[in-house]
Amino acid sequence: MSTEIPQGIREGITEALHSGDEEASDRLTREVLELGCDPVEVVQEVIVPALTDVGLRFQNLQIFLPELMLSAKAAQASTVLLEEEILAQTGSVPTLGTVVLGTVDKDIHDIGKNIVATLMKANGFKVIDVGRNINARVFVDAAIENNADIIGSSSLMTITRAGHKQIIELLKARDMREDYRVIIGGGSADQRYADMIGADGYADNANEAVTVAKQWMEELRKA
Repeated sequence: MSTEIPQGIREGITEALHSGDEEASDRLTREVLELGCDPVEVVQEVIVPALTDVGLRFQNLQIFLPELMLSAKAAQASTVLLEEEILAQTGSVPTLGTVVLGTVDKDIHDIGKNIVATLMKANGFKVIDVGRNINARVFVDAAIENNADIIGSSSLMTITRAGHKQIIELLKARDMREDYRVIIGGGSADQRYADMIGADGYADNANEAVTVAKQWMEELRKA
């Protein structure tokens, strides 16, 4: 059983991400891991809410691109450590399938996507990470080139979430929609939006994304 994340550290990491304090983010993340806290919980309960709030502030013009980039660097300092711990705890298993992951066009946030990638790898998936701020064509081309089973796209800001729809529309335009399962996630996505654009699934956290992917691969093996 993992240790509960201390409130002081929750608040400290949140403040570090808001202020773009990379050193504090690194230090506090090391502290929380030394205490034996679950790294996935740290991501889902601390990192993701803090970055979602940062994204909203950026959308509302309360902060600007330099502050946003500093926040992203501070978050990266934390997630590198958290990803290492997740992999150390989960180990590796045989490949279940291939997943293309990326953050949609004009969205520079990749923390959630990175954690999903880490958990996917740890659970036996081959992950093709196309990066952040990626247009639909790159997602689809990567899926073709790597004979992928699943395409996963992430968006944090509402103003960028149309990138999910563009991927699906491109698959349809190339008459390839039935060739891949498409799952979306990130702070600006939800089940309603997934249904509206015709995505195959939605996950509101990294563990759920892995669960959905596993279910899909089981269905594909039985087909």
